[in-house]
Order: sequence, then C-alpha cells, then structure tokens
Amino acid sequence: MDAEQARLDRAKLLAARYRAAEARPYLASALYALTVVPSTAVPTMGVDRHWRCYVSPAFVDATPVAELAGVWIHEVAHLLRDHHGRAGRLPAADQGDQVRINIAEDCEINDDLLADGLALPEGRMEPGLFGLPTGGMFEAYLPSIPPTPRHGIDCGSGAHGMPAPWELGDAAGTARISPVEAEALRRQTAQAMRAHQRSRGTLPAGWERWATEVLEPTVDWRRALTGAVREAAAWAAGAVDYTYRRPSRRTPALGGRVVLPSLRRPLPRVAVVIDTSGSMGEDELAAALAEVTGVLREVGVGGNRVAVLACDADVQAVARVTSVDQVALAGGGGTDMRVGIGAALAAADRPDVVVVLTDGFTPWPGEPSSCRVIAALIGEGAPQPPDWVETVRVGPGS
Repeated sequence: MDAEQARLDRAKLLAARYRAAEARPYLASALYALTVVPSTAVPTMGVDRHWRCYVSPAFVDATPVAELAGVWIHEVAHLLRDHHGRAGRLPAADQGDQVRINIAEDCEINDDLLADGLALPEGRMEPGLFGLPTGGMFEAYLPSIPPTPRHGIDCGSGAHGMPAPWELGDAAGTARISPVEAEALRRQTAQAMRAHQRSRGTLPAGWERWATEVLEPTVDWRRALTGAVREAAAWAAGAVDYTYRRPSRRTPALGGRVVLPSLRRPLPRVAVVIDTSGSMGEDELAAALAEVTGVLREVGVGGNRVAVLACDADVQAVARVTSVDQVALAGGGGTDMRVGIGAALAAADRPDVVVVLTDGFTPWPGEPSSCRVIAALIGEGAPQPPDWVETVRVGPGS
C-alpha cells in the first residue's frame, strides 16, 4: 500500500475533489465522506458499499483535474442513489451480470452530469449509445443493454453490489461507513439540495427527483394496507374462546362424567366503511374498494364475513358481499365517518376490523373503539386521523 500511495498524485486528486465540492456544494458532505484507497488493480476509480473510493494512480496522472472532479461526482452518485441496494432487488437473472448493471447505472448518472455541465472522460456511458432516452432510471435501461457489451467497466460493489477483487471488504481496521451513516448522508445531501434550490432556484432534474424520493418517499400503499389488514386479522383470530359444540379431546379420560369445552379460534369479521360523500370520486372509490376486497381475499377473509357500508353523513347502504360488483356506492351528501363506524360496531355480527376508505375530511370518534380501525386515505392532502387509527395513504397514480 505504501508504494501505491507514493505513486498516487494525492495533491491532484484532492484538488479535483475540492473542485467538485466547490462546483456542487450540496454534494460536499458526501464527497468528503469518501475514504481514498490507492490501488493499481482498479481500472480508473471505483467505490465499495462502505464508501471507500479506490483510485488508480495511472488514471489520476492521465486525467485532467476538471474530468477528475466529474468522476468524483460520478462515483459518489452511485452511493447516494443506493445503486448497490437497488441492484440487489433486481430479478435473479439480471443480478449475475454486473457489467450490464454497471453500464445501466452509469447511463442513469452520466446524462444528469453532462446536462449539468460537468466534464467527464472519453469512453463514458450515455443512454444515447444504446438508443435510449435521457432521464431514465437504470432499472429501465437495463433490458436494452446488450448481454455481452464491449465496454468492460467496473465501478465496484458500491455500484453493482458484487465485491471486486481490489476491494478491502470487511477487513478490520479499515475506514468504513455503516448503512445507518450512509442513510443519514443521503438525507443530509437531499436537504442541502433543497436549500440550494431555495436560494438559487436551480437543480439538475435527476438530482431534484432523487432528493424528492429521499425526503418524500413514496409508500407502496397496497403492501402497507395488506400488512395492516393481515396483522389486524391475525390479532382478531388470536382471540380464542371456549365452545361446547365440540367437546375437548380430554373429555373421555374423565369417564363421561364431565364435559370439557374445547378452544375455538374464530375467523375475523371485517367491515369496510366507504366514504360516499360529494368530495369522493366514484371511479377512484371503486378502484380503491377493489384493492381492499383483493387484500381481504389474500388474508383469507371472504364470503359472508365482509360487510360494506356506504356512508356520507348517514349510512346509505349495508351489504355482505363476496365481490366488488355487489357494492352500491350510494350517497353524495356531507361527511361523517363516525356514523359508519358506529353502525358497523352496532351490527349483530360485530366486526373485529374496520377499514375506512375516505379522503380524510371527516370527524372521527373521540375515543378508540374496541376493534382495530384502519383508514385508507385517498388523495393528496388528506388530514391525519387520530393516533389510534392505523393509517395508510393511497397516493395519486398508485
């Protein structure tokens, strides 16, 4: 390592990092978080998932400072955009081809950097080389990258997720940044971008999109709703009770003189309260209701165990349904979901779980009910229900 460090022109390399941080100050914290590791094995520059930046001394010698500054930003972009984490979520068939992944990731980064006026070395990957539009994500580019590309590049495990031979790995005593620290750096950088945008009004489109995703993450509401309903259904099903309809298997051992009850694990009952007030769109409601009935089927709740109540300021329709086609979305007046929740709880077959589909502009019961209540809030700007109501936000275009 000492010989490699002696050959590395650190003054030139660090001058390039300073230039990158000065030109794009919102990236400064991330740039200076990188630990420099000289290596003659790395082709140019690369990063691992621990935020170490491996640098070829020969590459530094041959590359102008302006282009080195661009490469610094390119490498830190792999880590900020969590490329190694996203690569790990690709289909198994794609994960093994790290060169194609790396090229697709470079296309995602480089078109943003070039549009931002940064200099990059010759031979860089761009979407246009593969007939692809600019502004895309690497996951969208990947299917169009040839299986055996002629460009042999390797930005390290911080990009494609596969450890390179020249990486230090988890070796003791080597500088590294933990996943928690990395996430904090991403958030700090996104906040710096927002501050830069407020003061200067400009930010490259790719970075603006990334900052929005970090600071305002989009939640997969279907998955969240499925999880909430499944958890509530499991909770209700766990409320075991005793029944004499099927005597305990221990009864014969007592000679028939005493009949012992057996434990019964009831199936949960679910009520879906639909806000049919004038502020709710019928198409959006029907789509959301279809999702909810699908969720109920997935967790094993169906048949006559699902009651649907259409409600504006009063309960307009109640039905036990087996499909969304059987639901009548009557209403169109004011909004008071307390009425619908109260009617559901007053039913002879009291529900264990109540799911409320609403835009949130409604009063709520003043106290927690004796069953689980889940609000699926439809549309942007829906007010937050009380803390005791489990909340899933149904975003636009979800």
